[in-house]
Parts: sequence; C-alpha cells; structure tokens
Amino acid sequence: MSLSDHPKAYGTAAVAVAFTAGVFVTLGFKDLYPDLERRFQQRGTRRIQRNVADNRRSSLFWGGPVELKDREVPEALVPRDDGVSDGIEGCIGRTPLIRIHSLSEATGRTILAKAEFLNGAGNSPKDRVALNMIQVAEEEGFLKPGRGDTIYEGTVGSTGISIAALARAKGYRAHICMPDDQAREKSDLLHHLGATVERVPVQPITSPEHFVNLARRRALEHTRSNADSSVGFFADQFESPSNWQAHFKTTGPEIYAQTHGQIDAWVAGAGTGGTISGVAKYLKEEAKLKSLKVVLADPQGSGLYNKVRHGVMYSSTEKEGTRRRQQVDTIVEGVGINRITENFEAGRDLIDTAVRVTDEQACKMARWLVENDGIFCGSSSAVNCVAAVVTALSLPEGSQVVTVLCDSGTRHLSKFWKQIAEMGLEDEPKSDNLLSLLGIEKPR
Repeated sequence: MSLSDHPKAYGTAAVAVAFTAGVFVTLGFKDLYPDLERRFQQRGTRRIQRNVADNRRSSLFWGGPVELKDREVPEALVPRDDGVSDGIEGCIGRTPLIRIHSLSEATGRTILAKAEFLNGAGNSPKDRVALNMIQVAEEEGFLKPGRGDTIYEGTVGSTGISIAALARAKGYRAHICMPDDQAREKSDLLHHLGATVERVPVQPITSPEHFVNLARRRALEHTRSNADSSVGFFADQFESPSNWQAHFKTTGPEIYAQTHGQIDAWVAGAGTGGTISGVAKYLKEEAKLKSLKVVLADPQGSGLYNKVRHGVMYSSTEKEGTRRRQQVDTIVEGVGINRITENFEAGRDLIDTAVRVTDEQACKMARWLVENDGIFCGSSSAVNCVAAVVTALSLPEGSQVVTVLCDSGTRHLSKFWKQIAEMGLEDEPKSDNLLSLLGIEKPR
C-alpha cells in the first residue's frame, strides 16, 4: 500500500524529510557562517537603525511608533582583531568605550569613557589627529616619504609624541617645540622616539618665541634652506581643520555606534579644541542628536569656561598681580587655553555649557579612579571625569554621559602625580563618598 493512500502517513513522512533537510542546511551554514561574517565585517560600512524621535531605544511591544533611519558607519569601526592591521597606523582608532563603575554608581547615571590611551602609536587621541594631518599633507603634496621632509609642531606633549611615532613609520623626521614647564618624561619620550626636541621658556602667543610660533618659523627656515630638496612642514594642530575633522571622521562615529545613539551628554576638555568640536559636530549635525548636551571640561586658569558661559574670554588669574604661570594657571596639562583656536571655533556654537574643575578636584579624581576602578590616568582625563560627574548629576536618572580618558598617568609622574603625593592623597584612607570628596553638592 502506497503513502498516497494514507494522507496522514504521507504528511508525517514529508515533515520528517523536511526536518532532516533543514538540519543539514543549518549545519552547512554553521560551518559557512564565520567566513560570511568576516566578509561582511570587511565591507566598508554597516547599517545602524535608531529611533530619531527621542534618541532612545523603543520596543514594538511597549507602544509608540518606531521611526528608523539608516546611517552609514565608517570602515574604521571594523573590529581591530579581524585580521592583520597594516603597520602602526592600524592600531589607531576603534578604541573601547568603557563604563566607569564607581562614577556611574555615585551619580545614578551611566558614565562612559572613550579609552583613547589605547591608541597604538602615541597612546592618546592625538594619534588620530597626527595621522590625519600627515595623510592630508601627503594628499595635497606637502609631504613626500623618503625625501627627507621634517614635520614641525608646537605642542605640550601628546601631539608631538604621536607625530614622532608616525613620522618614523612613514619616512619623515620630527622636530618638536614645547614649553619647558611640561612634565620632563614627555620630552624624554620624544627623544627616544627619534625626534628633535626644543624645550623653550614659556611665552605668550603674541611672542615670536612662543613654542607654536617657533615651530612655524623652524619649518619655514627648513624649507628656505637649499641644502637639499626636503621641506619643513608645520602641522599647525591648533588651527588646522585636519584636527577636528579627524574626530568627525572617526571618534564621533565610533561613539555613536558603540552607544547605538543613546547619548545624553558629551563631555570633553579643549586644548586645541579639536576633540570636543569634531565629536560634537558629528553627533549633533551628522547623527542629528539634537537633544545632546555638549559640555566643556575646563581647568582652573583657563579662559574658555567664561567664554562659553558668559561670552567673555577671562579667568580670575588674569588679574594684575595674581598670575603665577604665563600659559594657563593650572597643574593640568593638555587642556585649558586663553585664546580661541580655529578648531575650537569650529564647534563653539554646539557647546551648551562648561564646568570648571579645580586642580584639587582633578588630583582627588585621579586618585579615586585608581583606588576604585584601577584606572591610572593623566591630568586632563581627571578633569574630564570631574566634569562628567557634574554633568551627570544635572541630568535625569538613567541618563548616559560620554567622556574621554586621554592618556596614561605615566606621562604625568614628575608633575601631576607628584602633586598628588605631596597632597597626601596616596596616604589618606580610601574615601567612600565621591561627591563629598570633590565638594560637589547633589541636586535636590
């Protein structure tokens, strides 16, 4: 008797055959999937869907229409461990975004930090800037590998370190001018990286001997000398648009992708202004996060706080007879300035407010992060974290704040961390109340 004479038996057999075929197909795709995944990841872009109505995740099960928008995410977001990176350049970007547990618990909001100290060339966000400045200069014909060209820059340290590392990798020399009040380990590192270093007395920006103006002049002198066909290229990190554009092209999109667009505030300091401007421009203008709050983290002695809050570039240390240092009256290095750079100006209209951080708060925050999170950071990172806490407390519970961990404390041993030790913070009992430690009042 055939199966066709018994429909029930026929149906059961068909289901069994289909099930068996499904098993084999699934097993086949299981073996094939890793290769498909790798191919997919190697595509230049991927799509992210987000709810643009209120910048927060929505669920079909919890009501409310969901408006989705496709957005391209740059190739830079392909995971680092997918294959082999091409030289030291391949170690730049795609840094982790980490949740800082102690700060999140103390505020009742999620505080995330972009771990920029994990960039692989100079170990700071300046790796992105240095790489972009060099690449743009090459594209425009100002730099040519192997010709003997030298890259000149005026810097307090981090940008020079990134340039020195990349210059060697790409066939250039580096000549760095820096103020002599910066931590000695920075210039020592530059020497070890093969750069020529000029530590010069601190001067106002109006002086031709200011470290930035000196670097510009050295580049011009190099080019005008007819010793060989090489040229001197002045990177000009403070004014070059390649600075903020590096963060617009990479840092901003990475933060957006890593948070799925769920960001309530972006907090960062400003030295050149490239980081805060580039990320703000991407998140507010490109990603359309209109409700995002952009906050400047500014150390004492810097005039940017009053520029943002009151429209006037001024610091109390500008009063006659009160200034102790020529540049910015703070122990903090890397952020804080008393003039508007082109990079800061690029995103100034997008900055909503500013938080002033004292040297004492920065020192206490740095020590707190070591004791509670195992994070050993530099002074600018500590300033960012204090400002992130203040910003978080101004937002509703459950909000998400993103900031930056710029570099390691190992670059600040002889100055910032020496000050922490002299304050006795390394010997004091561990505090269990962050807000009281920093003198911050929790809003009612």
